[in-house]
Amino acid sequence: MVSHAQPPALAVEGLTKQFTDVRAVDGVSFEIGRSEFFGLVGPSGCGKTTTLRMLAGLTDPDDGVVRIDGTAATTRPARQRDTNMVFQELVLFPHMTVAENVGYGLARDGVDGAERTRRVEEALELVSLPGFGDRKPAELSGGQKQRVALARALVNDPAVLLLDEPLSSLDRSLREDMESELKRIQRESETAFLYVTHDQESAMSMSDRIGVMRSGKIVDIGPPKQLYERPQTRFVADFLGDATMFRGHVTDRTDDHAVVETPIGDLTAIPGRSAELPPVGNSVTVVVRPEAVTVGTGRFSGRVLDTAYKGFYEQAQIELDSGDTLTARTNPGTTTGSATADGGTTRGQQPTAQQSVTPGERIALDIDRAVIVTDGSD
Repeated sequence: MVSHAQPPALAVEGLTKQFTDVRAVDGVSFEIGRSEFFGLVGPSGCGKTTTLRMLAGLTDPDDGVVRIDGTAATTRPARQRDTNMVFQELVLFPHMTVAENVGYGLARDGVDGAERTRRVEEALELVSLPGFGDRKPAELSGGQKQRVALARALVNDPAVLLLDEPLSSLDRSLREDMESELKRIQRESETAFLYVTHDQESAMSMSDRIGVMRSGKIVDIGPPKQLYERPQTRFVADFLGDATMFRGHVTDRTDDHAVVETPIGDLTAIPGRSAELPPVGNSVTVVVRPEAVTVGTGRFSGRVLDTAYKGFYEQAQIELDSGDTLTARTNPGTTTGSATADGGTTRGQQPTAQQSVTPGERIALDIDRAVIVTDGSD
């Protein structure tokens, strides 16, 4: 996390950019610690790429301060900043070998001879491409080209590596492999990474912390697990994963949780991360994640509307008896149930180790966890 003994690798204060009548970035502030993997996520058009370009020195901010490794860099051009950038389009030079591509920045900076060769070889070793130096980009797979681009960006040992959705063009399997490699490379290089993406799953799987952007602002920052399990706002809850939301009001509370009366019944809920429990009588919104729903037993019941097979789990849309719709996650498998008068089946009260549900089936269920979130437009 952020080091207090040394300045952070990157510090951003009040960064702002206006394009005609659109404020693309609006007072963005955050820090990235040395050796930290920081994900910046948000929907298309929220200002992620504009923020990244200002940090790289490719776009001038209208206001704000950028410090890299403790040194003011707001007005410095890109070449004078201790950063490198990996773009969506890798832009490898086709006429150069892999070694020449990786060493291009070193040659430009006057690093020559044995020193350049040594650093290029170390960079290729870091990205698991030893012995590939004599090949041309056309001889490489998509994943290998990604590694070459990373080696080229890391060979100069930047304080911060900026990544603009570099994996978006890869197929799912290769993208997942490269996510693991990115995290390994970041950890072994001990370089601060700023990874910009609209892919929440990728960011959560790799990042030490995540900043969530909306309409030019960062609305929350925190570790992925905390942001997912205890979001503070409706927007963050909805953006970072499937979420069912219910309106209600607080009828009771203790030191660590509240009872919220909702249209489906009373739910026990905790506050979002860093938030306080609202007083009794307050109107609130509660969020229920799919994995917080237990299928097969419980005080709620409803009918399965649809299911989607996701590999190691099924996702089900359930219409509760109240008329509200809830998303649940179950394990695929075979279970038995008894027929009902209206043509469906009723789930037995004892869930099996491998649960599965089918459209039209009536089921019992319970909600294990709920989180109170704010409704602010932030």
